[in-house]
Amino acid sequence: MHLRRKAYDALLEWKERSRGRTAILIDGARRVGKSYLAEEFGKKEYRSFITINFAHTTPTIKDIFENDLMDLDLFFSKLSVLNGVVLYKRESLIIFDEVQRFPKARELIKFLVADGRYDFIETGSLISIKHNNQEIVIPSEEEHLYLHPLDFEEFLWALGDETTAPFIRDRFEKLEPLGNAVHRKIMNSFRQYVLVGGLPQVVAAYAESKDFAAADRAKKMILNLYRQDISKFAKGYEMKVTAVFDQIPAQLSKKEKKFNITSLSKDSRTRTYEDSFMWLADGMVINQCFNATDPTVGLSMYLDSSSQKCYMADTGLLVTHALSDNDYTDNYFYRSVLLDKLNINEGMLMENVAAQMLRARGHRLFFYSRSNNADRANDIEIDFLIKRSNKICPVEVKSSSYVRHSSLDKFIGKFGGRIGQPYILHTKDLSLRDNMVCIPLYMAICL
Repeated sequence: MHLRRKAYDALLEWKERSRGRTAILIDGARRVGKSYLAEEFGKKEYRSFITINFAHTTPTIKDIFENDLMDLDLFFSKLSVLNGVVLYKRESLIIFDEVQRFPKARELIKFLVADGRYDFIETGSLISIKHNNQEIVIPSEEEHLYLHPLDFEEFLWALGDETTAPFIRDRFEKLEPLGNAVHRKIMNSFRQYVLVGGLPQVVAAYAESKDFAAADRAKKMILNLYRQDISKFAKGYEMKVTAVFDQIPAQLSKKEKKFNITSLSKDSRTRTYEDSFMWLADGMVINQCFNATDPTVGLSMYLDSSSQKCYMADTGLLVTHALSDNDYTDNYFYRSVLLDKLNINEGMLMENVAAQMLRARGHRLFFYSRSNNADRANDIEIDFLIKRSNKICPVEVKSSSYVRHSSLDKFIGKFGGRIGQPYILHTKDLSLRDNMVCIPLYMAICL
């Protein structure tokens, strides 16, 4: 299966703009498709390319990096011979795959880029954690490209559907409903996306078989890889990282989805687990969403780091993570979600997938929460705050067909003209009501 990725266009823009003056690092979670993207780019956009996979490379290759860099003619000649690939000046690409396994290669990017002969792409997971960069100088000639799981449009492309997403955008721009028949068809595809997720290996398993069990097996393998990474690379606090990771489904299943740190132990404090959340976020395993106490354009200035929601970066993985105690054949969860007959926990999935889609659109995630213990009627909880047209727009996620928006009403009453258009993401067709734009969840690709 050929996977079309939007990040490919970002690589094209980098190649044209940089012209060899910078390298680009594709950063993303395990199994998100970094190597595939880099090699597809090498095949289509260059006369030749070499991939050096530092997870499986030989001592001979590493020896070249250690001992031959004083003579770059010899260095590149040896790489060419050992890989059996002819390199052409300004027409070849060299890929450092899994560069976190050999940080010295990343540090040397400065000198290789300065030479100017070839273009360089690096790929890596857990690239920001201290273990993988503590002994090197990060090159300033390195640009970053963050690769997320497939968004809903890319998922449709993988299933051979090129027509649905443009129609969704057309309806969104005109603020017109899609019609019951079309909406039901798209929601069926969207529910498949929620269950399968956007990791290429899982999407490929599902596309080939149309079998949720095959997708579930692939997701279990990836979750096991994540656990192995925690054990290997979170040395000294792996137990805390695992505790946070294991608590994510339970925290998201609550009505208020803020992560309650005392659920880990009654004496827990936020500062005790800061490194654990940061490790999972750096590995792009989770999407953190912080409370912003004032909805202004500079949301980061009003960030309350002690109050956060912790979403899985891939909703398909969340489904399998939440059902980790059961075999696929022992639960009705998949079929219930697909047929819209699930009465519990669907809110967890829909809010998580909204976070995933907003993050893929480049939004940093914030929410707004205000509690008044003396008068609970004045509590306000807004799921997401996003920037559009230089204003902050509140976004509420509703998994049910009945759309109440008391928190939005109170939020608008409090902040008035300071905020932009309020949105409600729900499971029904597009509609306009009470100055709200109510859009189907799949239209998050348009925000």
